[in-house]
Amino acid sequence: MTQPGFAFSTVFRVRYAEIDGQKVVFNSRYLEYADVAVTEFWEWTGIGEAIGADWTEAEFHVRRTEVDYLKPFLWGDRIEASVRIERIGNSSITKRFALAHAETGTLHCEIVMTSVHVDLATSRPAPLPDTVRAFLEPLAAR
Repeated sequence: MTQPGFAFSTVFRVRYAEIDGQKVVFNSRYLEYADVAVTEFWEWTGIGEAIGADWTEAEFHVRRTEVDYLKPFLWGDRIEASVRIERIGNSSITKRFALAHAETGTLHCEIVMTSVHVDLATSRPAPLPDTVRAFLEPLAAR
């Protein structure tokens, strides 16, 4: 039951270590959920196999993240994490995450995250390789 406007989602369960004394997920865990989801998203796209080193050796740093907590997840809830590319910049990729209850479809959290491609030697932004841009543009259109 992928959220409307998303072509990809993955499902996982809230674990005991992710909750507080009231059995509510700690707020910082939502960013970990986004990390799990985007890892699965990149695997789903096949970008590593398709373009090789331009992707597998690329380095990205998170530049900005907005988290909108709409409703807490509880211990044992199954989360459906949907991911899509919102925008491709000169050196950045902005992704949107929708974290919903897997059984009810109720949206619990929205995250918008911008990551910047960097040159590790200088710690400065670097343009996205043309191969990466060409691969991602059709994904951003979905």
